[in-house]
Amino acid sequence: MAEDCVFCAVVARRADASIVVEDETVVVWMDLNPVTHGHLLVVPRRHAAGLEDLDRATSAHVWSVGHDMARALRRSSLGPRGINLLVCDGEAAAQTVFHFHLHVIPRYPEDGLGAPFPVETHERAKALRDADARAIRAVLGSTDEAAHSDAARRSGHGSQDV
Repeated sequence: MAEDCVFCAVVARRADASIVVEDETVVVWMDLNPVTHGHLLVVPRRHAAGLEDLDRATSAHVWSVGHDMARALRRSSLGPRGINLLVCDGEAAAQTVFHFHLHVIPRYPEDGLGAPFPVETHERAKALRDADARAIRAVLGSTDEAAHSDAARRSGHGSQDV
């Protein structure tokens, strides 16, 4: 628990929230400032500032509960026509409360939100995408491009430019 974290305060019941469900790993509550009605937050009990601070089991459980909440929203009397799952991880990604959380946002035909990203995008050149892929593989420890290419060919995706 972080003493100055509002989400830790909710988890510890030192701050008020409209709790939907909870278990030993997460607490789910209604967002205090929802972007649509029914907007939920899935919050790990253990303080973790961002996605990188979560252990795999907690991360998997957060997403599993998020899936359950999306299903419950769709079946509820709130009647959303779609769901967005959103993680804001870091200040540049618009994170404002630095305790990891998953937003489960019900969407309605005329909610005024639009697409979560700009609808109009621009294609990134293949050479630049390949360089980005190499940078990520380097961190994962898999820099052998030949092995990657062989695996792609075996899976039938080697000739696709996606």
